[in-house]
Amino acid sequence: MTILITGAAGFIGANFVLEWLAQSQESVVNLDKLTYAGNLETLASVQGDDRHIFVQGDIGDSALVDRLLAEHQPRAVINFAAESHVDRSIHSPDDFIQTNIVGTFRLLEAVRAYWGNLPAEDKAAFRLLHVSTDEVYGSLGLGDAAFTEQHRYEPNSPYSASKAASDHLVRAYHHTYGLPVLTTNCSNNYGPYHFPEKLIPLMIVNALAGKPLPVYGDGMQIRDWLYVKDHCSAIRRVLEAGQLGEVYNIGGWNEKPNIEIVNTVCALLDELRPKADGSSYSTQISYVKDRPGHDRRYAIDASKIERELGWKPAETFETGIRKTVQWYLANPEWVANVQSGAYRDWVQTQYAGTAEA
Repeated sequence: MTILITGAAGFIGANFVLEWLAQSQESVVNLDKLTYAGNLETLASVQGDDRHIFVQGDIGDSALVDRLLAEHQPRAVINFAAESHVDRSIHSPDDFIQTNIVGTFRLLEAVRAYWGNLPAEDKAAFRLLHVSTDEVYGSLGLGDAAFTEQHRYEPNSPYSASKAASDHLVRAYHHTYGLPVLTTNCSNNYGPYHFPEKLIPLMIVNALAGKPLPVYGDGMQIRDWLYVKDHCSAIRRVLEAGQLGEVYNIGGWNEKPNIEIVNTVCALLDELRPKADGSSYSTQISYVKDRPGHDRRYAIDASKIERELGWKPAETFETGIRKTVQWYLANPEWVANVQSGAYRDWVQTQYAGTAEA
C-alpha cells in the first residue's frame, strides 16, 4: 500500500512524513517542487528508507502527476502543496494563484481521472485529503465565537483567497464528480523544522543572533496555536475515519496574542540559553509597522473532529512551545543551512527598519 503526499518537503508535510513512517509500514511517494520553503534536510533521517520515494516536481505538472499515480497506485493522496506565507502573498500574489488555485485544479483533474479508472473495491477505498487553513474564514472580533466548519468564507489576503478558492474546487469536485474528498482547515502550526520566516522560529533565531525581534503593530493580533505533531495526528485520523465531502477544523485550543508568544519565547530562552550579560531577550523586541490588511483574530472551534472522530490535541501550548524552543536550540546546523542568501534578503525587505533583521 502507498500514499502520495504533495508538498511533503515543507514544514507540515515533512513532519507528517516523519510521523507516518515512524508509525506505519506503508510507503510514501513525496512530490515537492522544492521552492524556498521545501527542505530535504528535514527528511534526512529517512534517506535510504525504501518506504520514502522522493520526486521533485510541481502539482501543476499534469503529465508528472498522471505518471506517479499510474506507477505507484496510491490508495490516498494528501495535498499539503501550497504557497503559505501571507507576507509573501502581499508582495508576490502570482505564485499563490498559480500553486494554490491552478495547481490544485490540475491535481484534482489528475486524481479524478486516476480514481475513475480504479477497480470498484479500490475506488471505494480511495481518498483525497486537502489540507487548508483557518485564514479562509477571515478575521474575528474579540467577542466573536470561534470558527466552525459552517463559518462563511471571508478571506482577506491573496494567500487566504487562493486557499479559499482551492477549498471550493475540492468541494465542487466532490459534489459534481463524486470524488471522495476530505478537507481540513487548521490554525497556526508551530514546532520542529519550521522555516524561520514565521513568527516563532524567527523570534528564536533572531534572539539567539542578537538581532531585533520584529513585532507587527501593537502585537495584539490573536491566533490559535497548534503543535505540528498534533496536526499530523489529526490528519491521520481524518484520513482514516472522516466522512466523505466533510470539512474538519483542526485547532489547538490555544488563543494567544502575538506579543504573548514572543514574550514566552524570550522567557524560555532566558531559562534555557541565558545571555552572558544576564539581560532578557525581551529587550530585543522591536515594534514595526503593521502589514496591510492584517487580520486581528483567528480562533478554531475544533469540537467537530473531537465529537465525531475522537481527536483532540495532546500538547498544551506550554508543553509544545517548550519542545519547540528546545528543538531549535539542539539543531543549530539545520537552522543555519536554511538561512540562505535568499532568506536573509527576504527578511531584510519585509522588516525594513529593524536594523539587522
